[in-house]
Amino acid sequence: MCIFHISWNFRERLRGVLHGMTISLLGLALAVPTCYAANAPANSSANSPWVATWGAAMVATQPDSTLDLSGQTLREIVHISVGGEQTRVWFSNRFGTEPLLIGAAHVALSAGGSALQPGSDHALTFHRMASITIPPGATIVSDPVPFQLPPFSNLAVSIYIPGHTMASTEHSAAKQFSYTMTGNIVDAPSLPTTARQVTSWYFLSGVDVYAPGDSAVVAFGDSITDGAHSTLDENHRWPDYLATRLAADAKTRQAGVLGVANAGIGGNRVLLDGYGPNAVSRVDRDILARSGARYVIVLESINDIGSYARHHLPYDDLEQRLEWGLSQVAIQARLHNLVVFGATLTPDQGSSYYSPEAEAVREKLNQWIRTTHVFDGVIDFDRATRDPQHPQQYLSQYDAGDHIHPNDAGYQAMAQAIDLDLFLK
Repeated sequence: MCIFHISWNFRERLRGVLHGMTISLLGLALAVPTCYAANAPANSSANSPWVATWGAAMVATQPDSTLDLSGQTLREIVHISVGGEQTRVWFSNRFGTEPLLIGAAHVALSAGGSALQPGSDHALTFHRMASITIPPGATIVSDPVPFQLPPFSNLAVSIYIPGHTMASTEHSAAKQFSYTMTGNIVDAPSLPTTARQVTSWYFLSGVDVYAPGDSAVVAFGDSITDGAHSTLDENHRWPDYLATRLAADAKTRQAGVLGVANAGIGGNRVLLDGYGPNAVSRVDRDILARSGARYVIVLESINDIGSYARHHLPYDDLEQRLEWGLSQVAIQARLHNLVVFGATLTPDQGSSYYSPEAEAVREKLNQWIRTTHVFDGVIDFDRATRDPQHPQQYLSQYDAGDHIHPNDAGYQAMAQAIDLDLFLK
């Protein structure tokens, strides 16, 4: 299949038309066709030379936890996966009702805490401007900046917010310390010890690297994907462990499957909004918009089932509706040439989500995930984490203590259960 890339000269001529100028028909000859092999769809984000090396799914800040960021510098620390020779950063005002003014932004390698590695600090620009106003509901990306970014680095993204701004868009429960301090100190080698520690990422939704030939995996799910109960600042979520395995494996390294973007939201549900928008509504911005995305792992539904258990609601056709919802996520992603894997729900006996009726729904849904043709493959997190003697509950060494979330060892076991050959499709 062939598509046409229009040359710079032709684009400039076309731009001239918008200013009342005429265009020479000769410019049409400058449209040069580029052909792709049949097995490399031109509209797949996997064809992008940019790859998501880190990501976070955004939610609306809750009224009882809104943070005043007026006149503050935010220094947000994130742990990347794949490295590259340039980087660009995504900022989101998705849930804002007012324009968001970013007065300055910098990116650097973290030296631990709020400190920067000497010589690594770079200013970010936005269409060559040092500041940008993000409209309500919008997500924007910075200009690329030359920056040799080693894989598995900790990155510090610093933004200064000069105007009156209440936090509106965030990723809470980040399991990572970030910092806020009054004044424009985005380029400070380290923030004062009086800087406030926060455990949410505000307005920061993604980091890309320029890595032609590489691609990314999107981990799409709820708090178990988000890494709830994992050790703070240690990057022990199962997507972190997966990224380490992908980089260490010769086959996936040769195939260039190295980026991992975590799109988990604690409390997320498939069918209804809860903490964050429902999963079906998140496909465009949290999966399809990720640069270089080629694969998706879907682990959702436990909060839908658990909410019925906690509120003693009749389950009726819940399992069938969850099948529909998960199918919609998979179908929409596959329409954009992504490869989608369904993941089974981990056990939860002993938690507030558990009841015999809820367990029947979980087991039926897991059986459907294992056997349906909606997904391109299956990852059996249930079998990887359950106690063989008591399969409705976690193996004790994997239980974080609330009987619904894994601990660090449990997250590692989940990542180890993923067959890396799935990413060679």
